[in-house]
Amino acid sequence: MATQTEYTHVELLTLKGPEYRRVSTAPPRPPTNDEIPVIDLSPIDGDQQARGELATKVRAAAENTGFFYIKNHGISEELIGDALSQAKAFFNQSVDEKKKVDRKKFKHFAGYHGLGSTQINRTESQDRKETFSLRYSPRHDPTNTQPGTQSDDEDDRLLWHGTSHIPGLRDTTIAFWQARLALARKLVRIFALSLNLPSNYFDDVVTHPGADGLYVHYPGTPESTNDETKLEVGIGSHTDIQCFTLLWQDKSGGLQVLSAADEWLDARPIEGTLVVNIGDFLQRLSNNRFKSTVHRVYNRQSGSRYSMPFFFGFNPESVCAVVPTCVDEDHPALYEPISCGKWHRDRLALASNKKSA
Repeated sequence: MATQTEYTHVELLTLKGPEYRRVSTAPPRPPTNDEIPVIDLSPIDGDQQARGELATKVRAAAENTGFFYIKNHGISEELIGDALSQAKAFFNQSVDEKKKVDRKKFKHFAGYHGLGSTQINRTESQDRKETFSLRYSPRHDPTNTQPGTQSDDEDDRLLWHGTSHIPGLRDTTIAFWQARLALARKLVRIFALSLNLPSNYFDDVVTHPGADGLYVHYPGTPESTNDETKLEVGIGSHTDIQCFTLLWQDKSGGLQVLSAADEWLDARPIEGTLVVNIGDFLQRLSNNRFKSTVHRVYNRQSGSRYSMPFFFGFNPESVCAVVPTCVDEDHPALYEPISCGKWHRDRLALASNKKSA
């Protein structure tokens, strides 16, 4: 006799109040190739036909689960390895050393976020992770010729002064951030094609984008913690805020993605790939054609887990509406235009207010 699947619900905070998603209580299962495909990015610099074929594959993934792996992405394994070494060097310091660049010292929440300082889902445990964040700065963007603000310069000076005792941290972290920024700008052109828009449709709104590079450390779980109901979540169930995310994860595993069938998928690391997932703002622009999917992380192993996400959005002042190719008589625009900066600030403020409530 077949076992009947049981379900529960996960609560997500939105600007319109809480939303609830049905979730199977079954253990995470491996994804099918359609649910989280591996897409070869080799054609990203190719001719129009090659890029069009790539965009077709990206569209299929974005409309399904909203997650996919990319290989041949152009970021060297050497640079990734160097960045990981720097992440470990930073997190291996004492708490007092890490707090020299505590997030509270920065206008835009760069720097260090300690263990238990965030709780992305109020119905789950506090996030069992610590992070080091690098925000967009025009001084580190090779394509930007506009000067930054005084606060940008002061934040940058304070961040690197507080970590100057770690050899190579600044140069490697910035180089890795720049490589992912360049890749994200190429990918956003593929996303434009996948929405049946000209490839340069979004070029004017990514000149000084939201571009946050993080190092994340999830401490190991004590071997005595065997009860799944008492296991602390590394980062709770959530969707990402901006357009899309590029993620490098180590071999530990732990990333779980909610499928269209309301089942948790085990998005295990694949050697030589990055994970890409759609964020809320791109779902908004696509009139819900692209899926910003719920995901979470558990570190069930006794050793540390490391990941390095890169969150990509549009210029903060750019007011963006649902794109014209996703609207017709049968599919009116579901969202009002909003600036990317306001969207980002309001979402971050929502999370902060709920945590302190």
